[in-house]
This record gives sequence, structure tokens and C-alpha cells, in this order.
Amino acid sequence: QVQLGESGGGLVQAGGSLRLSCAASGRTFGTSTMGWFRQAPGKEREFVSAITWNGGTTYYADSVKGRFTISRRNAKNTVYLQMNSLKPEDTAVYYCAALKTGLHYYYARSYAYWGQGTQVTVSS
Repeated sequence: QVQLGESGGGLVQAGGSLRLSCAASGRTFGTSTMGWFRQAPGKEREFVSAITWNGGTTYYADSVKGRFTISRRNAKNTVYLQMNSLKPEDTAVYYCAALKTGLHYYYARSYAYWGQGTQVTVSS
């Protein structure tokens, strides 16, 4: 069992930066691939980024590649999403999630546990 809680969202102007954090509890965090997803009003939840259990491999959606950076500190049971050069189209609720073993990181249905989300709003 993993419990997740996101923080760090807020209102920022276009071109600005935010760093999201996801604090996890549970013994399996250190062995789980972790992902970030986002959901804008009226849209489906979409993949943003993922990181393997040891941080050795990271994945990004094309829309955020080069602007967002995912990282983790297993000693702190925390995964981060550094978001730079933010655009209005990045506005959404951002969720972190823990991947089920053996499933593909890209799909929301592959994740077993979800946080409650944190709102990110980028003004133009």
C-alpha cells in the first residue's frame, strides 16, 4: 500500500517555474516507478513524466520535454517535478502515481495508487 500527497502547485505567469513534490508513505515506494499525470478541465488525464525506481531512467511527454525534469529521493520518499518555461496550456491538476509492477508507464490505468492532485495555473 502506498499513500501519495502532492504539493507545490499554484499560480504562475507564463515563462515561470514551479516545483511539484509528491510525498509517499509505504514500503514499496523505493521499488516503484513513479509517474506524473495532469488533467485539464474537460480533458482526459494525460501522461507527463515517469521515473524508474532508482532514477536511472526517465520518460517525458513530448509536450513537456526540455522544460520539465522529474527526479526522486528515495531516502525522503519523495518524487519531484521541476517545471520551467511554463505555458498557459500547462494549466491542469497534476497528480503523482505509483506504477503497478510490469505495466507500461504511459497509461493511467497502469497505476495503482494516486495522490489527490495539486492545481497548477499558468496565466498568459
